[in-house]
Amino acid sequence: MSNNDIMKKLRVAMKFTDDDIVKVLELANFRITKTELGAIFRADDHPNFKPCGDQILRNFLNGLIIYKRGPMPDKRAPKTEVKKEGEKK
Repeated sequence: MSNNDIMKKLRVAMKFTDDDIVKVLELANFRITKTELGAIFRADDHPNFKPCGDQILRNFLNGLIIYKRGPMPDKRAPKTEVKKEGEKK
């Protein structure tokens, strides 16, 4: 199964439009035009067909995680400590 097939199946399963996919990719800081995206969804024998590279699929999956779960919390931020009752500073 090619990356193009995976993208097509995810598009149908999630009921995404081209605009939705562009927005999901932007969540992963990856920019793509609707024209480039349309070339990925074309038939293999179409003259404007473009194979979906690993980078596009990877960024789409990362953007989909952010879309569904929200952004990942910053691990470098200091955690706030919760004081227990009766505990002195």
